[in-house]
Amino acid sequence: MNNDVLILAIESSCDETAASVVKNGREVLSNVIFSQIELHKLYGGVVPEIASRKHIEKINQVIEEALTEAKVTLQDITAIAVTYGPGLVGALLVGVSAAKAISFATGLPLIGVHHIEGHISANFIENKELEPPFVCLVVSGGHTHLVVVKDYGEYEIIGRTRDDAAGEAFDKVARAIGLGYPGGPKIDKLSREGNPNAIHFPRAKVEESVYDFSFSGLKSSVLNYLNSCEMKGEEVNRADVAASFQKAVIDVLVEHGLDAVEKYGFHEFAIAGGVASNSSLREAFAKECEKRGIRFYHPSPIYCTDNAAMIGVAGYYEYIKGTRSDLTLNAVPNLKLGER
Repeated sequence: MNNDVLILAIESSCDETAASVVKNGREVLSNVIFSQIELHKLYGGVVPEIASRKHIEKINQVIEEALTEAKVTLQDITAIAVTYGPGLVGALLVGVSAAKAISFATGLPLIGVHHIEGHISANFIENKELEPPFVCLVVSGGHTHLVVVKDYGEYEIIGRTRDDAAGEAFDKVARAIGLGYPGGPKIDKLSREGNPNAIHFPRAKVEESVYDFSFSGLKSSVLNYLNSCEMKGEEVNRADVAASFQKAVIDVLVEHGLDAVEKYGFHEFAIAGGVASNSSLREAFAKECEKRGIRFYHPSPIYCTDNAAMIGVAGYYEYIKGTRSDLTLNAVPNLKLGER
C-alpha cells in the first residue's frame, strides 16, 4: 500500500467496543462500533462490570470487522493505536490487552492514545482544512474541558468543570424528569417541544477562573423546582423543564467558549465529545460564531460518541511524532489531558 500510514485503532473506554482503520490521519477506511446502550438502559446507566464482560465478548469480532471493511489485513497495518485512559479501568483493560497482544504477535508499533485527545482529533476527519492552533470545547458524560489546541498532540486546558460534567448533568436531570438513560439525546428531543424561557435556572460563574464551569448548582435548582411543584401539587411541564435546563447549560458553554476564542485571538473554534452531537448546542454555536466571524467546526454525530476512528486520527499524529508505547502499557482510568 505504498507509503500510506494505516493505523488500526481500538477504543473500549466505556460502553462502546470499537475498532477502525484510518489512513494518513484524515481518511477513515472503516469505523465499527458495537454499542451496549440497550444493555445498560435496564440499569439507568453504565454498569462497569457488565461493560467489561461485553467488551471481552466483542473485541476480536469488532477488530476483524474493521479490517475486513477497510479491505486490509494486519500485514498492511503500520501501527496500532489504543485508548488507555481515561475511562472505566476494566473496560480500558480489554482494549489495551487486545492491542498489546496484536503488537506482540505482529511486531507492529503500539501507541497509547488519550481518550480526550481522540475526541478533539475527531474534528480532523471531515474538516480537512482544520489545523492547529484553535480552541476546542470537549463536552461529554465525564468531561467538560475548554482547550487550546496548540499543535497536534499539544494542549493547554484553560477551563474545566469544578463538579459535574455537562453530560452528567444531562443524565441526572433526564432521570429526575423520568426520561431514563441516555439522558442527553432524550432531553435534546423533548426540548424541541418546550419553551426554553419558561423557567429561569441559574448560570454559574466561577469567580477566580473565568473559563471554568460548574453544573451541580444548576442540577440542584432543577431538582428543587421539581420538588416544589410536587409539594404544591402543580403539574410539571417536562418539555419546558428540559428546554429551560438545556438553555442554561448551552448559554454558559457558548459564552465561555467564544470568549476564549476572542481573548486568545483565534478564528477557529471546534466542539467535541458526546454532548457535541446535541442539535441545540450546535445551532447556538453556529449562530454565535457567524455573528462574531469565527469559523465553527464539529464532527458528525457518529464521531462525537465514543468511536475508534478518532483514536486512529490521534494515533496517527502521535506515530509521525515518534511516540511509541511498549508492552508495559497499562490502563490509566484517571489520565489527565496532556499527561503521558
